[in-house]
Amino acid sequence: MEGQIRGLQRMVEEDVYCIDVLTQVAAANKALHAVALGLLSDHMGHCLVGAAARGGEEAEIKIKEASDAIARLVRS
Repeated sequence: MEGQIRGLQRMVEEDVYCIDVLTQVAAANKALHAVALGLLSDHMGHCLVGAAARGGEEAEIKIKEASDAIARLVRS
């Protein structure tokens, strides 16, 4: 992803055709979303499951955190 962002910067500096830059922006966004989904999956598989097993307020907090994170991803 770092390389994609540097490539985007170079494309803008070199005044590359706008549609080509937008295509690369979409590709970078897709890569970021894939990372976010992986992190969310790991969080749910470890932190959320553990908190749910323990129950109580911690479980409620972790469920809200996960729900909020999902909502942010959906809006982005």
